[in-house]
Amino acid sequence: MDVTEERVTLRELIRRRIHQEVAEFNAAGTAMFRGLVQPSSAERTPDGYRLRPGHRVDSDEQFARAVEAFGRNGFVVLVSGHQVLSLDEEIDLARDAELTFLKLVALVGG
Repeated sequence: MDVTEERVTLRELIRRRIHQEVAEFNAAGTAMFRGLVQPSSAERTPDGYRLRPGHRVDSDEQFARAVEAFGRNGFVVLVSGHQVLSLDEEIDLARDAELTFLKLVALVGG
């Protein structure tokens, strides 16, 4: 993901990541989506999310799903080891900043 600004909100970082994921998936024309959140009408598999062949993913819908997932702790974002708690928090993306998206998965049976 290309980011040229030194400071940007988490919401904008998520928007850019989702846009890139969707653009790459739609250009590839594959049935397996490996993105941050599950597209509607997709089946979850161990390797990602399976869609019917030829299905295109909508980046605006994916962004809305990502914002909702962040709000319910479906994933967390760390910047150089610090958890970002708000979508509107500005993040300092100095050259050495390390950005990590961690998807949280419920454990079976407990």
